[in-house]
Amino acid sequence: MSKFELMPLPYAHDALEPFIDKATMEFHHDKHHATYVANFNKAIEGTDAEGKTIEDIFATVSKYPAGVKNNGGGVWNHNMFWSIMAPNAGGTPTGEIGKAIIENFGSVEEFKKKFSEAGLTRFGSGWAWLISNGGKLEIISTANQDNPLMDISEKKGTPLLVLDVWEHSYYLKYQNRRAEYIENWWNVVNWTEVERRYLSSK
Repeated sequence: MSKFELMPLPYAHDALEPFIDKATMEFHHDKHHATYVANFNKAIEGTDAEGKTIEDIFATVSKYPAGVKNNGGGVWNHNMFWSIMAPNAGGTPTGEIGKAIIENFGSVEEFKKKFSEAGLTRFGSGWAWLISNGGKLEIISTANQDNPLMDISEKKGTPLLVLDVWEHSYYLKYQNRRAEYIENWWNVVNWTEVERRYLSSK
């Protein structure tokens, strides 16, 4: 049975400097993410989840032991997180996603403010998300490694943008300054990828 594998980073460990440092990326991807992959494979071994896509597993994740949800979320959420960041990125979203953000939130500035607040006010570990829910854009946050594709999620939708606010994603560089980390993170958002996900969700 084929196993889930660690997604390679789509850029070098130091490519997001100075906003996200090389040491953090090495620990975050090579250690934390790799551990989720290994533990997810162990969690689904011998269950009917073997051979399913990770999205299909999430659709009925409540029927599996907690280790499937926690480690599966750790795999999928990080895969997306690496994908929606890029070097020489950031700036103002344009195209269809830019229009949709303005339509749903009034302005890009207001959207960024609300999204940042979702990440900043998430108590403990978790994620902030921009999702498409029946064509409407919404901002939500989830605890731990939960995500809006899971049947246990209070709010479901197609993820378009995600921000990791677990301490290991920023502590080496920013210590307890989560707000500074979030502010700098906007400089590496890959709006081209967010646009692609938005168009695919329509």
